[in-house]
Amino acid sequence: MGATGRLPRAERLPPRRDRWWRGAVLYQIWPRSFADGNGDGIGDLRGIGERLDHLARLGVDAVWISPFYESPMRDFGYDIADHRAVDPQFGTLEDFDRLLARAHALGLRVLVDFVPSHTSDRHPWFLESREDRGNPRADWYVWADPRPDGTPPNNWLSVFGGSAWQWEPRRGQYYLHNFLKEQPDLDLHRPEVREALLDVARFWLERGVDGFRLDAVEFAFHDPRLRNNPPRREGPAPGGAAPDSPWAMQRHRFDKGRAELNALFLQPLWRLTEAYGGRVLLGEVTGEHARARIARHTNGGGLDMAYGFDLLTGEITASRVREAVEGMQARIGGGWMCWAFSNHDVRRAPSRLPVADPPDAARLLLPVLLCCLPGSPCLYQGDELGLEEAELSFEDLRDPFGIAFWPRFPGRDGCRMPMPWKAGAPHGGFSETTPWIPFHEPHRRRAADRQYAEPGSIYRRLAAFLAFRRTQPALREGDIRFLDPTGPLLAFERRRSESRILCVFDLGGEGGSFRPAARPRPLLSSAAGVSGTRIELAPWGFLLAEPGEG
Repeated sequence: MGATGRLPRAERLPPRRDRWWRGAVLYQIWPRSFADGNGDGIGDLRGIGERLDHLARLGVDAVWISPFYESPMRDFGYDIADHRAVDPQFGTLEDFDRLLARAHALGLRVLVDFVPSHTSDRHPWFLESREDRGNPRADWYVWADPRPDGTPPNNWLSVFGGSAWQWEPRRGQYYLHNFLKEQPDLDLHRPEVREALLDVARFWLERGVDGFRLDAVEFAFHDPRLRNNPPRREGPAPGGAAPDSPWAMQRHRFDKGRAELNALFLQPLWRLTEAYGGRVLLGEVTGEHARARIARHTNGGGLDMAYGFDLLTGEITASRVREAVEGMQARIGGGWMCWAFSNHDVRRAPSRLPVADPPDAARLLLPVLLCCLPGSPCLYQGDELGLEEAELSFEDLRDPFGIAFWPRFPGRDGCRMPMPWKAGAPHGGFSETTPWIPFHEPHRRRAADRQYAEPGSIYRRLAAFLAFRRTQPALREGDIRFLDPTGPLLAFERRRSESRILCVFDLGGEGGSFRPAARPRPLLSSAAGVSGTRIELAPWGFLLAEPGEG
C-alpha cells in the first residue's frame, strides 16, 4: 500500500503567463470514430489530420484528442501499455507529428489525454511490479494483503462493477483497479511513480503539444490506510456511474478526491508545463462536492480549468443550466470552468432535450448556448452537425461498461459512432470498409458535406456564430448575471468592461416572450426578434443583443 506520513500542503500557484485558453472554444476528438485515413475501418491520426480543415473553418481554437497510445484496447485506449508510443491502429509517432504541425499551421492548439491514475495490465511497469514483492517496481501500484478470511482488503468498488480489488497469485496480494481489472492503479504516493509520469508529460511537451486533459485525475490518490468507504444513504451519486450501480451506493471518501493530489502531483505538473510556455491543464472532476473541488483545483491548485458532470447528464432544461452555472460561479472565484453538454462518456446533448427527435433549431441552440456560458466551452465531435445519440442492440455493443450494465445502462457506444462525412458514400464517408462499429444510418442526413453546401445548416450557422463570438469580449471572458423570464426561457447578461450582451434562449420548444428593462439591439438570432421592448422567440429560438439603457 502507499506510503504514510505527514502530507505536504499545497501552495497557491501564480496565474499562467499565457492564458490563451480562457474563453477559447475546445473540440474533443475521439480518434477511433472521427475519420479513417488508412481504410481499415478504425479512425486514426492520419484521418484526423486530413479533416483538420473542418475544424479550422468551424472556428474552434483547440482540439483535445482522446487516447491514441499503445493499448490492448480493453477500455479503448484508456488502458495504456506504452505512454510514449502510438498504437498501430492509430498510426505512428510520425503521423502524430504531422498532425500536430498541420494543426499549428491552421492556428489550432492541440491537447492530448494524460491518464495518471492507472495503466494497462500489459504495461511494462505492471508486468514487473506483479512478479514479486522485491523487484524495483514492486511498489509502483497499489498492492495490499487480503483480510484474514482471504477477502479483499476493504469495500472499495470498481466504477465498472464489482470489487475494485483483483487477486494476483504471483505476489499473493490484491491490486487496486478503480475501473476494469485490466487497468491497475498506480501508487502516486511513491515519488518515483510521480517522476515517471512527469517524464511522460515531458516527452509530449517536447513534441510540441499545447496541454493535457487529465483523465479520472481524482482517482490518482487513495487513502494509504485503506479505510472502508461509508455507505451513501441519500439520492443517486452525482455523475460518472451507471444507473443502479453498486459504486453509486458508497460515499467515495477514501478511494478518490484526496487532498494530497494538488501538492504531490497537480502542482509539479503545472510547474513543468509552465516552463514550456503557453500550455494548459484541463481536469475531469466528478462525484460529490465536485464544484468545491473544481474551485480548489483551478484557484492555484494545479489545474487551469476543469469540467464536471453537472451539464453532461440528465435532461437539459433552463432551470438545470441556471442552477449548474450559478452554483459553480458562487464557488469558483478566480478559477476557470470548462463547460460541455456532450463527450465520449455520456449521451449526446440533443437526445437529452425534453422532446423526441428535436428539430435543427434545437440542435443549433445547444452549442450556441454552451458557447455563451462563462468559461471555456468544449464541443464534442458531431455537435457541429447536430448528431443525436445512436440506439444500439446488445449485439452491436463494444463498450465493456455497457455490456456489464445492459439493459439498464447501454454504455457509451451511442455517442462514439463513426462521423458522417459524405452523405452519398458507404459508411457515411467515415471509412472505405466496414467500421469497427456499425455506422448509424440516421446520421447520414446530417453529413458534413451536405451541411457545407447549405447556408442554413447547423455547421454553417455555428461557424458564423463562432466568428461573431471571437469579436465579443463579454462572451469570451465576461461575468454572468441571470435574469428572470417566465416559462422555459433562459436569459442572462454577459459583461466585460463596457462590452455587454443579453442572451435569451427557449429550451422548452414552445417559444415565449421576455421583456427586458429596456429595448435591446439585436446582434444575432435564430427564430427570434424584437417587437417594441419585447423579445419574441419561436420554438427553440434564441437572441443575442446589446442590452438597452434603462
